[in-house]
Amino acid sequence: MSSDINELLENEWYIVRHSGETPEIAYNSAVYFLTRAKDGPRIQLSRQQYETLKQAAVSRYSEIVLRDLLHSNHDKPIYRGVERSRVNFARFCAFCRRQQVNETRVRHKAKEAMLVFLETELQRLQDGRSQSIINCSYSDLEDYASSLGVVFDNKFQALEKYCLKVA
Repeated sequence: MSSDINELLENEWYIVRHSGETPEIAYNSAVYFLTRAKDGPRIQLSRQQYETLKQAAVSRYSEIVLRDLLHSNHDKPIYRGVERSRVNFARFCAFCRRQQVNETRVRHKAKEAMLVFLETELQRLQDGRSQSIINCSYSDLEDYASSLGVVFDNKFQALEKYCLKVA
């Protein structure tokens, strides 16, 4: 019986970890299936089992937040842009508040990625090599960077003319 439960938990972990753009929904679905669904096993999860599923969601959130801050992804089908990263980070923070999860590690990684993103974007645009890949307003870019702890100093103001204009 224990190996059956472990296999069920592992299957649900996999679904949450590779859940696309909706880790929190996948997490809640996994918990529901395992604990309350009529067609589920209706087991009582331990604190550690809940934690395992939460960490799968955190890992997926981290992946999708960082994915869209990497210039190396901008010409790949998986890339959604800094705006999607911003939205996913906000969703991640809400998930962390609801699930009482520490967001520090992901926030730090996102801060570092955002700093590299901004520096790279500045360099690319100053060199005149290409168009901007920023797909949000300057205000949203500045707010997102600040929420990550990036000091949005004067040099980044040069990015304003490349950002989306708010109507």
